[in-house]
Amino acid sequence: MKNFAMLGKWHVHAPGYANEINAIPGCRISKVWDPDEEQANAWAQQLGCETASVEDILGDPSIEGVIVCCATNEHGPLLVRACQSGKAVFTEKVLTLSVKEAGEVREAVKANGTRFAISFPHFSERGTQFAVNAARSGKLGTINYARVRKAHNGSLGDWLPPHFYDPVACGGGAMIDLGAHPMYLLCALLGEPVNVQSTFTQMSGRGVEDNAVSLLEFANGAIGVSETGFMSVHYPFTIELGGTEGALLMRDQHVSWCCADTGNQWVDVQDLPEALPSPLVQWATAEKPEDISPDFGIDAAVRLTRVMEAAYQK
Repeated sequence: MKNFAMLGKWHVHAPGYANEINAIPGCRISKVWDPDEEQANAWAQQLGCETASVEDILGDPSIEGVIVCCATNEHGPLLVRACQSGKAVFTEKVLTLSVKEAGEVREAVKANGTRFAISFPHFSERGTQFAVNAARSGKLGTINYARVRKAHNGSLGDWLPPHFYDPVACGGGAMIDLGAHPMYLLCALLGEPVNVQSTFTQMSGRGVEDNAVSLLEFANGAIGVSETGFMSVHYPFTIELGGTEGALLMRDQHVSWCCADTGNQWVDVQDLPEALPSPLVQWATAEKPEDISPDFGIDAAVRLTRVMEAAYQK
């Protein structure tokens, strides 16, 4: 049996991660920690496990790995400690709020041979896989334009917890949270930008941006558009790619493309790749660090922090 522990229930995905681990044959959540003792006790009762301190979890040789879901501004020191303890480490995005802390986490991962992964789940989806593979294959030629939009109605439906609007704990609003998905995908498609400019607005009056666009300039002249928000209902997860030899459109995993492979005619893609296990499942079932895809490894995680820091520069 592989034993894992949850470090924090701050993030909305934390309960889902715990349940996902418990659904993997041979894996279980055996300990949980949260600074809110009452919340930790209730959570442990739901999961049928025990509560413990961070020190106890990191010092317990029976715990193989930890899932870090505490407040984003608390990630850095905790991730470093987890690496130094010899545990495998999975973290909610973003890695840290500053490039400096991200570098410290990377050093700890490398120095300790940590089996590390970050939650970049769209890489597991069928349509997203096809889009990324099409861009990387060169079948669209040189990609000169990419747009990715990920938005939901968290502010309209009031289902996001109030602490998701805390600029200190979160480091921002919609862009640094939900906007992480367009950002890591644009970097996977085009590399790291040389310039980032953003327009952020507030529509719900909660003190952080809930409607946001960032423009990314790349060294070869390509442009990326990262769009997100908490104010959109029924808006599809969207990827648009324009290249020198073709184009691709994806809406909620439905893909159409036009290039030499399609006879230069727009066609709907019928044979998408099989969905992959989530990054969490891949991490939990891996045996060694090199089993983890670079798409959600430590270098991709640090790159996202660099791009986000640039996106928030005034």
